[in-house]
Amino acid sequence: MAYLAPIHRPSSVRHALKLRFLSADEECLVVAKSNRLDIYAITDDGLEIQYTRAVYGKITMLEKLRPASSSTDHLFVGTDRYTYFSVSWDPTLGHLRTEKSYTDLSDKTGRDSQSGDRCLIDPSRRFMALGLFEGILTVLPLTHKSKKKGDPESGAPGEPVPVRIPELFLRSSAFLYSRNPASEKEKPKLALLYEDSHEKVGLKVRSLNYAAGGTSEPGSAEFVEEYRFQEQVDLGASHIIPVPAPSYGFLIIAEVSITYVDEVSNHHLIEPLKEATIFVTWTQIDAQRWLLADEYGKIYLLMLLVEDHDVVGWKFHLLGTTSRASVLVYLDAGLVFVGSHQGDSKVIRIQEKSMEVVQTLSNIAPILDFAIMDMGSRAGDTKTNEYSSGQARLVTGSGAFHDGSLRSVRSGVGLEELGNLGEMNHIIELFALRSGSETELMDMLVVSFIDETRVFSFSGTGEVEEKDDYKGFVLNESTLLAVNVPQNRLLQVTTSSARLLDLESGMTIATWIVPGSQSIIAASSNQYHLALSLGGLEVVILDVSAELQVKAQKSFGTDVQISCIDVPTVLRDTLIVGFWRGASVSVLNVETLEEITTIRVSEDAGAVPRSVLLTQILPGHSPTLFVAMADGNVVTLSYDSTKASVSDRSSTVLGTQQANFKAIPRDDNLFNVFAMCEHPSLIYGSEGRIVYSAVTAENASCVCPFDCEAYPGAIAIATAGDLKIALVDNERTTHVQTLPVGETVRRLAYSTRLKAFGLGTIKRTLKDGIEIVQSHFKLADEVVFSELDTYDLNEDELVESVVRADMDDAVEGSAERFIVGTAYLEDDHPDAVRGRIIVFEVTQDRKLRVVTEIAVKGACRALAMLDGKIVAALVKTVVIYDLEDDALHKIASYRTATAPIDIAVTGNFIAVADIMKSVSIVEFKRGTAGEPDTLTEVARHFQTAWSTAVANVDENTYLESDAEGNLMVLRQNVTGITADDRRRLEVTSEIRLGEMVNRIRRINVPTSTDATVIPRAFMATVDGSIYLFALIRPNKQDLLMRLQSNVARYVHSPGDVPFNQYRAFKNEVREADEPYRFVDGELVEKFLDCAPAMQLEIVKGLGVEVDEVRGMVEGLRRLH
Repeated sequence: MAYLAPIHRPSSVRHALKLRFLSADEECLVVAKSNRLDIYAITDDGLEIQYTRAVYGKITMLEKLRPASSSTDHLFVGTDRYTYFSVSWDPTLGHLRTEKSYTDLSDKTGRDSQSGDRCLIDPSRRFMALGLFEGILTVLPLTHKSKKKGDPESGAPGEPVPVRIPELFLRSSAFLYSRNPASEKEKPKLALLYEDSHEKVGLKVRSLNYAAGGTSEPGSAEFVEEYRFQEQVDLGASHIIPVPAPSYGFLIIAEVSITYVDEVSNHHLIEPLKEATIFVTWTQIDAQRWLLADEYGKIYLLMLLVEDHDVVGWKFHLLGTTSRASVLVYLDAGLVFVGSHQGDSKVIRIQEKSMEVVQTLSNIAPILDFAIMDMGSRAGDTKTNEYSSGQARLVTGSGAFHDGSLRSVRSGVGLEELGNLGEMNHIIELFALRSGSETELMDMLVVSFIDETRVFSFSGTGEVEEKDDYKGFVLNESTLLAVNVPQNRLLQVTTSSARLLDLESGMTIATWIVPGSQSIIAASSNQYHLALSLGGLEVVILDVSAELQVKAQKSFGTDVQISCIDVPTVLRDTLIVGFWRGASVSVLNVETLEEITTIRVSEDAGAVPRSVLLTQILPGHSPTLFVAMADGNVVTLSYDSTKASVSDRSSTVLGTQQANFKAIPRDDNLFNVFAMCEHPSLIYGSEGRIVYSAVTAENASCVCPFDCEAYPGAIAIATAGDLKIALVDNERTTHVQTLPVGETVRRLAYSTRLKAFGLGTIKRTLKDGIEIVQSHFKLADEVVFSELDTYDLNEDELVESVVRADMDDAVEGSAERFIVGTAYLEDDHPDAVRGRIIVFEVTQDRKLRVVTEIAVKGACRALAMLDGKIVAALVKTVVIYDLEDDALHKIASYRTATAPIDIAVTGNFIAVADIMKSVSIVEFKRGTAGEPDTLTEVARHFQTAWSTAVANVDENTYLESDAEGNLMVLRQNVTGITADDRRRLEVTSEIRLGEMVNRIRRINVPTSTDATVIPRAFMATVDGSIYLFALIRPNKQDLLMRLQSNVARYVHSPGDVPFNQYRAFKNEVREADEPYRFVDGELVEKFLDCAPAMQLEIVKGLGVEVDEVRGMVEGLRRLH
């Protein structure tokens, strides 16, 4: 059974809409990213995200509706499953409210619209038309409220009526503005730009005749031809733009011209463009101005020239170049949203004959290929830690043409370095102080080493000065604690003493010296009490406000030694003590050291708590007690001080060694917790839950908050070798580092040894109206993300595949190589050459050198390595080549069903993903007794599937994706009784993802034996999503499947679309009713968002308690 969870959510933008949705007074922007709706507030500085929500279906249509009874607009949403629904905003609950549940318009006899789904609304707001199938327009009346009870109100969509039209292939369509909007008798007019069977372009205007039906019957409708444009329409015509009053009519936008047509007077005006281009989208500014975007990222301003209400011409200006737009939305005051599928989306401001970028919204779509650069593994580990995708760094080939780039993607809490104080070794602790009483900001940083203490002063401009002495501090010992305390005083604790110092004069107010030969090994304080651990045997409490007078003292003896202490700031009279034995933590009264309660934090008596912290992390909840165990476990408990009881216990493995905690203040008297271990993590509260997330900071040994004038909200962070000032995010986000390439990064491979990427790129330029395409293979450095060398491929030759390989070398024994497969665009090459396989080496000065190459008779779609040999997927064939004496020799081949699109090698077995015939498994056998090597098919999936990628995810188990957005897990039954059983690949799991997967990469990560799932692969999609694929352990399969079913019953999506319908497998051949043995992690994790009462209902019949399910789902959430 399989498990699927998103790591990076889709970022491609294809649809966007401005409307008054959140309130009646302010407009907002709704952006559709695959199956997600993002709602942004519009500000002078750009966009601010307000709300995001997933819907059950890939969004293909967005429109706004305004029912008569509503003060705000409703949002009409259509999906790729031929369903539509409408939602409104519920300001009280702060989420979407379904107004009209989904309506299914699917038609198995209809042929999908080749130009995409379209939604058109009559400007008089009386009718809506949906174009989902060729030759059919579905009309929905936006009905008026009658006196009959139960009739829909004005502005809400009525019952759909399908209407056939003879124009099958529509390039563009638009309702025209009514010339008499006050008259309900005037029929809506629809302009259609179409292509006939002879590939000629025509234009017609049809009027809509609609007759309402009875109480239980739908209405009837037809589109009657009213006008036909008699002139020849430009073959490159692509868009119709309706023109409002006072001129009316419409514009035809073509590649070489713009035409204005008045369908009433039959008047038209055509003007050629100075330079041919391909327009892709437009948006209206006002009655006479529009913005147009073309294929090459250029933004144009079109302004009509009007005299006496007649169009006499227009001005057409180039404003600038940005990402290639999928959608344009004019926001207001010159701001325009440029939504892009193949580049970053942007907010631009229009100026006179120019534009400027105001805001950039990162987009990594489409991901054409990706490499796994780092999985966060550590050499020499003997114990596995709980896997998190935050440990992985992926590098993607994203965007297309001039928007093409290399993106480093890592999910976690970001750390932005602001400054570096230089090399400093063996820092053991950091403390931030205020040097005066007149400010709340920190300006002093105390750095503690093994045998000394150093103090640094920070000016308001960030200038740093090291102090030779400071306020009476002891600098020749290690500092265990340094903190500002009330009455303008400083507190310093070293291994031998505690000192209370005057903040202004630096005079020593009080000193407490350790008696005898003991030493202080741990210290913790709040504003009232200082707790000291003496040799791990005794605790002493000193009164901070009473010149360090001893308030309490208690010896615990050698049998029960103290391992850690914490004096919480949230509970002033409490002391938390951890012990070496018994795996226990005690809560004591800090003034008397009497025991309040003792907590057993582990069933393993040998487990040792090594760090404790009690702080407020969740608003409106009891404080949370964090206990870090010596084995890398972190135990959290909710502590109720009024009852002296704990609850909501959970345990998380952060690493293989103990974590050390440091509280980081955030707003509203809440704290985040920075956990320092081999994989630093930030622990924070979100939506009533405690969330663990990896921090993008390697080797952090200690941190402290350092909110100073020069670096507001910063932290100081020490590693094994240096000290930095940095900003840390409050919660987890996806961090993307970009290397603009300016070319499509079609393929990439990563070399750990060379610390470099091999990139197969395609560059497109426009010269004299002619597109010129040139392909390259580039070498890029991994550290600075910079280009090192470029190899130009031949004219009309495109890169198809790139792999990294260890190959035999006569000099070095084994050498790293990049292997590139290509294809030619034209078929006129000599000897039927259709592509090449080129082997590159990287020289000492990091340049590319061709080792050898071979011409092949088919495009080389994919490459892989098998025992030092090259496996090449050519058109119709899979071929194995051996490199001998710097030359490639063909040693075996296998003929495929149609054309292989991807291959995956495991041992001697090759999984071949065919572009039409799904997956086959081929075995490579070395020849014996003089016989040649062979490739033999041993198994096949006999269903039709338009494969896009394949990967081996377990023994005899393969994950396949297809072009229609489905995922299938296939298993070869090698122990089958008959030969036919053994040759057949069985479907063990299947689901509809809804996005086309371009690449699947196998991962191997160690997991603990009690892990719920085993991560097996990453997947990247056309829409910019990255998913984690995992296999569910057998003992958890039934529980997760039943949990998914229960959550689906209680958690509803906008439009009330059924989960099973949304995730059911669907292609042109067959359609399932529900996903098969596949668990959608995004749905299961919604269990954590449910109210406690609903959680109880969901777990009924599962045979487990709520806490166990909650802990399991929290563990699944930490995976990504």
